[in-house]
Amino acid sequence: MGKSSSYISKQPDDNGFINWSDEENQIWSELIARQLECIKNKACDEYMHGLDKINLPLDRIPQLEEVSKVLRESTGWECAPVPALIDFDEFFRLLANKKFPVATFIRSREEFDYLQEPDIFHEIFGHCAMLTHPAFAEFTHKYGQLGLAAEKKDRVYLARLYWFTVEFGLMQTKDGLRIYGGGILSSPGETQYVYSDVPQIKPLEPLDVLRTPYRIDIMQPLYYTINAIEDLFDISQLDMMSLVEKAKELGLHEPLFPPKQKKAS
Repeated sequence: MGKSSSYISKQPDDNGFINWSDEENQIWSELIARQLECIKNKACDEYMHGLDKINLPLDRIPQLEEVSKVLRESTGWECAPVPALIDFDEFFRLLANKKFPVATFIRSREEFDYLQEPDIFHEIFGHCAMLTHPAFAEFTHKYGQLGLAAEKKDRVYLARLYWFTVEFGLMQTKDGLRIYGGGILSSPGETQYVYSDVPQIKPLEPLDVLRTPYRIDIMQPLYYTINAIEDLFDISQLDMMSLVEKAKELGLHEPLFPPKQKKAS
């Protein structure tokens, strides 16, 4: 969140309206058509119900107020336009106030399949449907409050909890493995990869998650599963900071990935 981005977010006008170009709307249209096909029988029911509620346009990028209106009615959340990258302070402050940060740019054609920083497609398509569910919304709200109050050195532990739930969370259901994490749901490659035999999939234990390193620029070697979305509500009621202290004492698990190669200067 502290890195620079090659993208520049668009500024909404005084009415909150963002003027998207025909090409940007076309990119959204192609992304959503592809991903709706990709997540069939893979996304969890709660996500699909949420998607029905927010009723995203297929031919253009939605205006944030269109999505916010549904979120406010469902769980009291709304979207907040932000620059391409924001720092942890602002990120936690927004979540603590039930505002979901949405970077107001869309990826270029050159990065159609994958980009490292979250764009409006990732934020809206990946996350906003789940925010219509009370248990998920409460978990995200509590997470924001925790992060806002936490010291800097503790936030890296909390970041792992967000990564393995909100971004890359899976759920075991009566119909088999289902996805609720927005980082997977907005990525065709990762959606398919989850169902291959390559990654490890383990039941979510909060202390384990706090101790698990991750890299943002690779397919995840490990995912954690919950049994129902209500499990997230239960996690939100735990004394998470005492678990962070315990994680610090125990130390991190061995990474399941090679270290990132440093670029030659």
